[in-house]
Amino acid sequence: MQYEQQIEALLAQMTLAEKIGQMRQLHGTGETQQQLVREGNLGSVLNVIDADAHEIQRIAVEESRLGIPLLIGRDVIHGFRTIFPIPLGQAASFNPQLVREAARIAAREASASGINWTFAPMIDISRDPRWGRIAESCGEDAYLSSLMGVAMVEGFQGDDLTAPDAIAACAKHYVGYGASENGRDYNTAWIPEVLLRDVYLAPFKAAADAGVATMMSAFHDLNGVPTSGNEFTLRQILKGEWNYDGMVVSDWASVAEMIAHGYAADLRDAALKGVTAGVDMEMASTSYAEYLAALVESGALSLDLIDDAVRRVLRIKFRLGLFDQPYANAAAADSVVAPDHLALARQIAKESCVLLSNQQTLPLNPQQTRVAIVGPLANHAADQLGCWVFDGKPEDSQTPLQAIRELLGDERVQFAQGLPEARSLDQSLFGEAVAAAQTADVVIAFLGEDAGLSGEAHSRAFIDLPGAQLALVDALVATGKPVVAVVMAGRSLVLGELQDKVQAILYAWHPGTMAGPALADLLFGLDNPSGRLPISFPRTVGQVPIYYNRKNTGRPPSEDAPSIPTGTPLDPSGFTSSYLDVDHRPLFAFGYGLSYSTFSYSNLRLSSQKLAVGDTLSITTTVTNTGKYAGAEVVQLYIRDLVGCMTRPIKELKGFQRIHLEPGQSQTVTFELSSADLSFHNNAMQRIVEPGEFNLWVAPSSIGGLQASFELVAKSKEHRA
Repeated sequence: MQYEQQIEALLAQMTLAEKIGQMRQLHGTGETQQQLVREGNLGSVLNVIDADAHEIQRIAVEESRLGIPLLIGRDVIHGFRTIFPIPLGQAASFNPQLVREAARIAAREASASGINWTFAPMIDISRDPRWGRIAESCGEDAYLSSLMGVAMVEGFQGDDLTAPDAIAACAKHYVGYGASENGRDYNTAWIPEVLLRDVYLAPFKAAADAGVATMMSAFHDLNGVPTSGNEFTLRQILKGEWNYDGMVVSDWASVAEMIAHGYAADLRDAALKGVTAGVDMEMASTSYAEYLAALVESGALSLDLIDDAVRRVLRIKFRLGLFDQPYANAAAADSVVAPDHLALARQIAKESCVLLSNQQTLPLNPQQTRVAIVGPLANHAADQLGCWVFDGKPEDSQTPLQAIRELLGDERVQFAQGLPEARSLDQSLFGEAVAAAQTADVVIAFLGEDAGLSGEAHSRAFIDLPGAQLALVDALVATGKPVVAVVMAGRSLVLGELQDKVQAILYAWHPGTMAGPALADLLFGLDNPSGRLPISFPRTVGQVPIYYNRKNTGRPPSEDAPSIPTGTPLDPSGFTSSYLDVDHRPLFAFGYGLSYSTFSYSNLRLSSQKLAVGDTLSITTTVTNTGKYAGAEVVQLYIRDLVGCMTRPIKELKGFQRIHLEPGQSQTVTFELSSADLSFHNNAMQRIVEPGEFNLWVAPSSIGGLQASFELVAKSKEHRA
């Protein structure tokens, strides 16, 4: 490509100090940063927008010796000014196209403020809802996370990365951060290599194949080696096996934090190990700036590694077209929080909400129902935006209370907050809430977590409803009025007690700017819930980590109610992989979600009972809307490899389709399953396709559905994928 020659020409002109400067990113745009830019000793800044972004970019282009533009980064995680549902909620839509459109809008708005690089998507596989950053993830499944991650990359970067409204994406956190022990941020992760390759690396490989511009190394140590100094994951896999030619940036100060890990002796050692491992740019900390020159001059660090890193930094700047157009996308400035942006935010918020239970209470009648709106999250414009919102403004939010009042009129809506805030134990406002409930036909209780209970460094040991929320529900239920719970949260919560008390639960995650209109549409039947769970919901925190694609074990758990086994160690009758005191199964399974309608599955057909290696199997089924409401169904395809050289999960998601059906309408749904879709890594870390027997299910969730079997056949025992 033409810019590769330009990179080499530019590299030849650069001093060692200027090269090291390109490998450095600092926060803000003060005098120190501006002077470093003038000197050519800073390649990127973060958390700088609007006039400050323009000025520091102008200095880079017009006042530095070589005029190399800056990468200007920002956490644009689930929207810029128009805030969409948190990524975990977006994953619940099972609608990659809608997720792509949301990221496209976020890029358009961010680019208008001078941002050309976002630190998203986060595609860590997350199986522990105690972890605060699960809110940023796409859930527990590698297939779903891969599709959603690719959709976000394509949305941020657009069809042409040089377009003024495109921004570079950054897949993070490479790799295994979601497996941090105890669900605690920054903690150690131990992941066997076969699991790392089959599950945790899969979304990053998909993002790399989709052309993601950058990757971010994580904070934690993986199998004893911090990921920002991990040659195996960065040099061998990412840059070697995958031939990834983009740039790797560290997470905030994660190079310097290798000292605290006990992996680097000091900043000099951290700089050496960071560059050697393959971290091309250091975020926030200064080990590169302070020690790389001396390391090169002493011979401890090869200049070739510095040049490789600088090439990668410059390559992203050329790919973004910054040498031709370094400044903000002024044409997009008037479109921030535009009506079409809000319309998409409303749609994706609706599709992200998951109806978990419903005792024929929803939908409510918008023409007649008198409602009591209760709860600390019913009218909290900031909390509905969720975590990682730097640029969204509460004044742009439309709250549930506002939207329901607009729909029903003030005379049919009574509001009582019930609790001062979501975490409060103060029950002094319960009386007002009970009085409001007594005047209504139905109570809608807005419960859950405030935005400050999820996100980075916001892990929870207990994942129940916080504060006195369950006590508030008890007081409302005691009025005898039906209670509908709308739960906003950044993770899956333990909801067993709530489910036993209320007539319906609508899980809304943190839905973003248009939470109010979206929830009003769903509660009052103007639209039909269609979200599906991207994570399993535990019955109790003691089940965590919990995920659908577990192994079977040699003594599979019983499907009966929990009980103490009657056997003894001498006669282990009933000894299974289960609990004495709680059902081992989740309260709500991965892929689960109800509708106001009902759907039946019939006529499952396979194009053949045998699938040859290299071929594709067609799977068809008929789905019928058997209810009285039009709605969307998410038809899901799962498989199980019954016998393998490595034990295989009891189920694996291999496809899904969203279809919309009118009452009584049927549609034939077809999946194409290739032999490559059945591949996995063996003990030698080779990806193989192994012949054998398989079960498959076409189902509305990871539980149940129509089942069939087929055989994967080949002439030899193993075939490389």
